[in-house]
Amino acid sequence: MAYKEIIDKLGDQDPIEVLTLTPSKLELYLASFSDSDYERSYALKKWSARQVLAHLADAEVIFSYRLRQTIHQKKHHVQLVDQIAWARDYKRLEPSLAVDSLRALRMWNLAFFTTLTLEDWLKESLHPEHGIISVDAFIKYWAGHDLNHLSQLDIIAQTKSLN
Repeated sequence: MAYKEIIDKLGDQDPIEVLTLTPSKLELYLASFSDSDYERSYALKKWSARQVLAHLADAEVIFSYRLRQTIHQKKHHVQLVDQIAWARDYKRLEPSLAVDSLRALRMWNLAFFTTLTLEDWLKESLHPEHGIISVDAFIKYWAGHDLNHLSQLDIIAQTKSLN
């Protein structure tokens, strides 16, 4: 999905609130999904619930690193990640561990956000696909990314109830 489409998912929602609420929303999926639900996808030839949860945990690591590099390095250039290569292992990973990992790192990141100065929020990095991105825009993207994948999990949950 394109950068603008991800940002647009956020709309007028507060990105910090979205990022704060995501772990508890993921917990609801853990509580309601059966083992077979984790293997179901939101669309043909798309990731399963298990893969979406693992991707969210990995994205938390990646985004955390990119954010800190942007804030602490001058003229930072973002390094791309081959998310398809990373996803090769997702089918063998436990969904609850993915959510535990995301939750712990998300709490750390939310605490880190409170330390940011106005100068930090305005710092920029160069993304090879999206151009210059400020910390503020990046955090909005991060929240939109959460919303994108939460909507995929919503589809899986809704189709589960139809079966």
